[in-house]
Amino acid sequence: MNTKPKKRQKRIVVIGGGTGLPVILKNLKQYDVDLTAIVTVADDGGSSGVIRDYVNIIPPGDIRNCMIALSDVPEIYKDIFQYRFDSNDDFFSGHAIGNLIIAALAEMKGSVFDAVRLLSAMMSVKGRIYAAAEEPLTLYAKYQDGTSARGESVIGRIRKPIDYVYVKPLDETREAHAARDVIRSIEEADIILIGPGSLYTSILPNLMIGDLGEAVLKTKAEVVYICNIMTQLGETENFSDADHVKVLHKHMGRPFINTVLVNTERVPDAVLNQQADEEYLLQVTHDFQALRDENCRVISADFLNLKDGGVYHDGDKVAQEIMNLSSSMPTLNHN
Repeated sequence: MNTKPKKRQKRIVVIGGGTGLPVILKNLKQYDVDLTAIVTVADDGGSSGVIRDYVNIIPPGDIRNCMIALSDVPEIYKDIFQYRFDSNDDFFSGHAIGNLIIAALAEMKGSVFDAVRLLSAMMSVKGRIYAAAEEPLTLYAKYQDGTSARGESVIGRIRKPIDYVYVKPLDETREAHAARDVIRSIEEADIILIGPGSLYTSILPNLMIGDLGEAVLKTKAEVVYICNIMTQLGETENFSDADHVKVLHKHMGRPFINTVLVNTERVPDAVLNQQADEEYLLQVTHDFQALRDENCRVISADFLNLKDGGVYHDGDKVAQEIMNLSSSMPTLNHN
């Protein structure tokens, strides 16, 4: 009789926010891995921002989208959860039903952690979803000209080069701390994925939480940055892939990214022209030597997915590359 112990699943932790995170999660879910999503709580725009201000809970939008990405319930349930009220409905205008449910459960259970755990069971979520902190945080930016701004939804609109960002709780006399189990999940990870997403307003708000950032610096896991395909107005204008990594390393005080996933497929000019008045600007340029100077391994491939006139990562190709990387690495012993 073969009593060989079953090999444990690789533990993959994905840190970020915005539209890029669910794309990666949805495709990684197809593999035999142990998934954890750590989601930003500094969003102060749209439905999430309104709920955050009135109910004083973390913004639920990114958690809602991650829940849908990892859920195995029938599509009709997902559609209901994602339904957003029409702008003509004054009271509910712009709110997604899922945001209201998360806010209601947080009030019922007394904590966002318990609310998300209960809702994850109800939605048959594969993996775990954690808010980066159990309270809403405010994002601040200091610009290179010495001026500053407050609020995730404001920072990019000012259109000035950003020097650095940081986060504070609503009670600014305190420091921000990571939520329960977030630190443990980072400590026990085999691979930590950062991005894709807005560099200053979706990714760095997580890493700027002191104990969370410290855990990422200390981890034995492979830290992988999924570089954005497009630059972003007010955040990363004229950035190369290496510029993104340099900003991350500057904020964290030392190099910590081990591997960078870079899209090398050219975005068609017709698509770039459509984006002229949107938040995207130009395609991120490549500087592979500068990436190597930052002590990064580079994995470059065609990760491009053109959809609905927009530029996105091909989640399936990214997930395949992550799994290829995972299979070449030993499962870590965290004891």
